[in-house]
Amino acid sequence: MTRNNLWIIALMLVFLACSKDDNPLEESEPIETEGYNMLLIGNSFFRPYAEKLDIMAVDAGFENHTSTTVFRGGENGRPINFWNDSTSAEHQQIKSVLDAGNIKYFGMTFGHDSINRIEGHRAWIDYALQNNPDVNIFISLSPFDFPNGDPNGTRPDWDTFAAENGFNSIQEFYDYYITEIIHNEIVDELRIEFPSTKIFTIPTGLATFNLAQMKLDGSLLDQIEMFGPRPSSIFTDAKGHQGDIVRETGGLIWLNSIYNVDLNSNTYETGFNTDLHEIAKQITDNHDSNYKQ
Repeated sequence: MTRNNLWIIALMLVFLACSKDDNPLEESEPIETEGYNMLLIGNSFFRPYAEKLDIMAVDAGFENHTSTTVFRGGENGRPINFWNDSTSAEHQQIKSVLDAGNIKYFGMTFGHDSINRIEGHRAWIDYALQNNPDVNIFISLSPFDFPNGDPNGTRPDWDTFAAENGFNSIQEFYDYYITEIIHNEIVDELRIEFPSTKIFTIPTGLATFNLAQMKLDGSLLDQIEMFGPRPSSIFTDAKGHQGDIVRETGGLIWLNSIYNVDLNSNTYETGFNTDLHEIAKQITDNHDSNYKQ
């Protein structure tokens, strides 16, 4: 072999080595952008976040994100009521979606009719697993309603409600309720019955409590009223339905909790000056890791 041929071979080896080093992305793990197929059932303290997730997931670049949403107002949107109303169109729709299979996430509210707190969730999870053995289950944690009390006198305002139950604040009472009732008496029991199924919670209700407290503290960077029109208020009515600032924050909480989106780098425009990404991030960061996905 001539010296010229040896020189050419050497140059080729150097070129190949440099080409490999200059393209490290070819060997890196691809970024996961495939969306999930979801079934989401609940009431008016659940629906806004399901709707926001549809928008935010697509905005974050997740392809083929799809959701079937089934809603009914108030107690009718609880899992046990959907289950017991076996002749209703909503009951049949939920079963039809589950029968078709391929559901990756099945999200519900909490709530119960009797001392058996898990009966509704248990019934739906058991049914879902028949054709969706790998489904993940989540429960969205709603806030307490009637922040200023029920006008009919059946519920006091939040501060009185907390004090009557032995707590110094509504936040303290809510933390206890989530830990002792939702997590210990519902989620833990469901995990015992369905040990191979991932069951987690989303701390949606803290968007309401935290933003309401920020309004009281004067730390919001927007002109927001406690009660009023949806675009400019925390609450839209005495029941405590959510204004847009709460809906946006709750949607970000869902986006992180389900898709694990980094809220520090997420570029979704909330339409508010207040840093709702940071508020949502603090809420998800502080959520009990044993009940995250």
